[in-house]
Amino acid sequence: MRIAKVVGTVTLNRCHPSFQGARLRLVVPLSLAELRGESEPQADEMVAWDDNSAGLGDLIAMSEGAEASQPFRPDLKPVDAYAAAILDNVDIE
Repeated sequence: MRIAKVVGTVTLNRCHPSFQGARLRLVVPLSLAELRGESEPQADEMVAWDDNSAGLGDLIAMSEGAEASQPFRPDLKPVDAYAAAILDNVDIE
C-alpha cells in the first residue's frame, strides 16, 4: 500500500456498467521525501478507483495490482489501483 495525493478527476465519455457507483481519481504516489515536503511529486500520475469520495488535495492510502480488485469480489472490476482510505493526518518521525 502506498500514499498518494489526489490531483484530479477522470471523466469518461462512455462508462462500463461495472464502473457505476464510484469515481475515478487522478492521483500521484508520494515518496518519503515528498511526504516530508522536501521535494515536489516526481512520479507519474495514475488512475485510482475511489468509492470514499476523496477530494482534490486529499491524501489516500492506495493499493495496487491484484489486491486493488479484492474489495469487489465476487464481481471483480477492471481496476489496477484502489483508494482504500482517506488519510486525515500523516506523522513522519
